[in-house]
Amino acid sequence: MAVHTSVLIIGSGPAGLTAAIYTGRANLAHVLLAGSAPGGQLMITSDVENYPGFPKGIMGPELMQLWREQAARFGAQIIDQDAVRVDFAQRPFRVWTDDAVFTADAIIIATGASARWLGLESETQLRGRGVSACATCDAFFFKGQQIVVVGGGDSAMEEASFLTKFASKVTIVHRSERFRASQIMLKRAKDNPKITLLPNRRVLRVLGESKVTGVEVEDAVSKERTILPAGGFFVAIGHDPNTKVFAGQLNLDDKGYIRTTEHTRTSIEGVFVAGDVHDHRYRQAVTAAGFGCMAAIDAERWLTEHPPRASP
Repeated sequence: MAVHTSVLIIGSGPAGLTAAIYTGRANLAHVLLAGSAPGGQLMITSDVENYPGFPKGIMGPELMQLWREQAARFGAQIIDQDAVRVDFAQRPFRVWTDDAVFTADAIIIATGASARWLGLESETQLRGRGVSACATCDAFFFKGQQIVVVGGGDSAMEEASFLTKFASKVTIVHRSERFRASQIMLKRAKDNPKITLLPNRRVLRVLGESKVTGVEVEDAVSKERTILPAGGFFVAIGHDPNTKVFAGQLNLDDKGYIRTTEHTRTSIEGVFVAGDVHDHRYRQAVTAAGFGCMAAIDAERWLTEHPPRASP
């Protein structure tokens, strides 16, 4: 099957769906490749209380369903398939899934980034019920509680420092003796009276049935096991941008995030980017949505200046 469209949007999180809404309102034909697991990271987020317009909060999957319905209302052709290969060498650009090839006059990439997890069964079972990978998103739920953060880099120190605004105590667990964090971030954590550093510890399991009650760790040297009381467990071992399919096509940074040349423009004219796939600073639904809006507007203006020469 071959399909041509004016704008092809790859990704169906807040950035991709917002791009679809704005592309539709610009009266541009557009297809959204939602992926085999559509909806982005909000699909594994239970309570969303920091997205504007929902004073009582909303479940992550419910929010994404509403978003999807709104995109469809503005004409998005939503296809739940993954992009497996791309060719941005010339227009029309080409993108393949397992079942079809899509050609487009402009591309918006909104494939996001995935948090790295430890891979523990207990971690998966309690995700969204005390297990999180985003302190900015979820710290509010842990007022006055003890929290365990796993990680040894700047992200772990930043997450822990932010969590101290709400938690009574934050323990940073790291598997090695030495922390990878920069000296300034490490000193900031050490100087915070609410933060305890616990090196040479490996997380064995997260405790709890319907919510987190503690974390079991093992000393890397003595093999002694300890249970740390905790109401929350935050994994801060990094994120991986979902950009493997674009390697060799676009200019990526050393961590794999898509570089921009101006606003949402990438190294290839006519290919735009939105959300966490290039933003490794904020990583919020509301900022991803903003980038999606920007990418759609940039794409619409670029298409006005660079109309396709002929239909493929």
